[in-house]
Amino acid sequence: MVLGGLRRCEVLGLRMEDLRLGEHQVFVADGKGGHQRLVPMSPRFFRSVGLYLQHERPKEASTSYVFVALKGAVRGQPLGDDGLDKIVMNAKNRGGLAHCTCHELRHTCLTRLREAGMALEAIQAQAGHRSLDSTRVYLHLANDWLAAEYVRAAAIIDGHVTDEFQAVAK
Repeated sequence: MVLGGLRRCEVLGLRMEDLRLGEHQVFVADGKGGHQRLVPMSPRFFRSVGLYLQHERPKEASTSYVFVALKGAVRGQPLGDDGLDKIVMNAKNRGGLAHCTCHELRHTCLTRLREAGMALEAIQAQAGHRSLDSTRVYLHLANDWLAAEYVRAAAIIDGHVTDEFQAVAK
């Protein structure tokens, strides 16, 4: 969720065949509204999933779902909403965070992508949104990022104005 902006249901629905390692993509077979999409994912995501598959996922798991329960009577069965919520809650507590939900991890990913310079339309596609208005709701841009973007844009504008002024002056 934090590395690719996937929804909770998209993470829980991932199957082994949806992981496109060579392409650094994940196929979302059943996104919101039943829509499908290919989502680019970082090498870090695939390293993390590889470590999970190698060291944590029970060998006896017979399901093609990537994420499975690790303990109890449901060990090896597809991970459910409650199990994922528990994992996120435990990570939140270990990290000393005041709050952290699956949906907030998605927001964090999309905000970081925008702050890193990713085009709004590309973030829309990454998130699986049908409208840019939906995407904009997800972006919680820091004031320093906004200030830096303004300074960058103003420098470009000022450069153009200076170039135009010099051309007229000649």
